[in-house]
Order: sequence, then structure tokens, then C-alpha cells
Amino acid sequence: MKKVINKKTYNTETATEVKRNTVSFFGDPLGYEEVLYKTAKGDFFVYGVGGEESKYAEETIIALTAKDAKEF
Repeated sequence: MKKVINKKTYNTETATEVKRNTVSFFGDPLGYEEVLYKTAKGDFFVYGVGGEESKYAEETIIALTAKDAKEF
């Protein structure tokens, strides 16, 4: 997935995966997966996808600060 936020491009295909968090199982409406990525320029973002009742009901990318990424 690719998304531009504040003139910065975040792309799951070109960034490096740092950490993955999976909640529940595939098919659970409350389950989701979030993946922390780092771009070549050092920016961090989370890619999230999940069931229809989860916090990632729609596939999304969220930009993070370095501090937030460390807490992730």
C-alpha cells in the first residue's frame, strides 16, 4: 500500500519492516494486524488492516514520530 501524508510518501513495498503485531486470528471481525515500517529516509509509519469491527476496519497507513515508533 502507498499513501502520501504531509507531502511524504509511505510505501509498504519499499520500506523496511521493523515490527509486526497480530491480534486474534484471520477472519475474526475484531482481529487486526499492524506493521511498523521505516522508510529509507528514516520516517516511520504503521500499516494496519483488520476485521470489520477492528480499529483497522479499513486498510490504512499512519505516520509516526520516532518517539511513537520506539513506543510501538
